[in-house]
Amino acid sequence: MKKTLLPGLLAAALLSFTLPSCGPSATEGDDDIATTELPPLPAAPDTTKGAKQPEQYRELNSVNATEDIKKMQPQM
Repeated sequence: MKKTLLPGLLAAALLSFTLPSCGPSATEGDDDIATTELPPLPAAPDTTKGAKQPEQYRELNSVNATEDIKKMQPQM
């Protein structure tokens, strides 16, 4: 490797950090930018199929997960 590789990389990195700061800065007096309001977001789809959500959410742990899985299993 050449001995100038590390200083060259360092110079390139410093130059890349300083270039964006040389551009024009946006101030509040700039009126050449056209802005419009975005349309409102649509309502979120109902994925619960009308079921009521519990008021208090249960803690996520292995005991509660096992109970929930047993409730979902078909009874034999």
